[in-house]
Amino acid sequence: MKKPHSILILMATLLLNACNADKQDAKSHDSATIETTFFGQKPPDLIPEAFAPGVVSTEHRDNSAFFSPDMKTFYFTRMDIKTKKWSLMIFKYENDQWQESVFGPRVGRPFLSPDGQTMHLGGKYMERTRNGWSEVKSHGPMIDRDDWGIMRLSASAKGTYVFDDYKNKDIIRISRLKDGKREKPRLLGKVINTGKWTAHPFIAPDESYLIWDSEREEGHGDSDLYISFRQPDDTWGEAINLGDQINTSVWEGGASVTPDGKYLFFNRAVSPENTDIFWVDAKIIQELRPENN
Repeated sequence: MKKPHSILILMATLLLNACNADKQDAKSHDSATIETTFFGQKPPDLIPEAFAPGVVSTEHRDNSAFFSPDMKTFYFTRMDIKTKKWSLMIFKYENDQWQESVFGPRVGRPFLSPDGQTMHLGGKYMERTRNGWSEVKSHGPMIDRDDWGIMRLSASAKGTYVFDDYKNKDIIRISRLKDGKREKPRLLGKVINTGKWTAHPFIAPDESYLIWDSEREEGHGDSDLYISFRQPDDTWGEAINLGDQINTSVWEGGASVTPDGKYLFFNRAVSPENTDIFWVDAKIIQELRPENN
């Protein structure tokens, strides 16, 4: 018969082994997630790095990156440096590998709704179907107007639209859903619409913050990325520059946050004719968030 203290030692050993096994499983899961979701890239910290160099960020002009909600499909736009033609590119994780294909020509600055069911294409859109995507449709005369130039339309989980307009002094508008009906778009205030121009907005799925790019006197050079947090009184807080680790003397723009909330993706000019896709830990957003938010 085993002594009580021997039984206690055995139980402690089994518990320790179980904990170690759980830790190993967690590490394996994290490694598998990185491999399957981010092309095997080592995640960056608070210093941005080019995303998947030679695969996604190439000699071509690569822009406007975003993932599907399940993180198994990666979209971005590419302008071929030889033909000068833009395409919407796709990488899908199938058969234990990322497979590249061309979705079609670029329409606007494509962006996926938080539920993954709508592909916004500037003033137009496509809906997900059983076999893929519908034909390109119009958002209607309230938004898809000839006198507006929408490059990027971003949507929240509540259906709020935030979009830019290059035909009218590069401004940003917002349109909410109220009782199932879309409200007439209105200009955002001077907190957002200040500077030489403002463009390419991204609204958080929960509408807690808005990121956009703008060229301002107090910036780091060309276009910089800015963020504004929604205040308790439902107004937008001051525009906060994302800082000199994100913004440089060259053009930065087109930001978005991955569906899992972990990484911020954006574009950076790496030459006069080329832009690459960069990513950085989204903790930078929390570090910039005011205490009252």
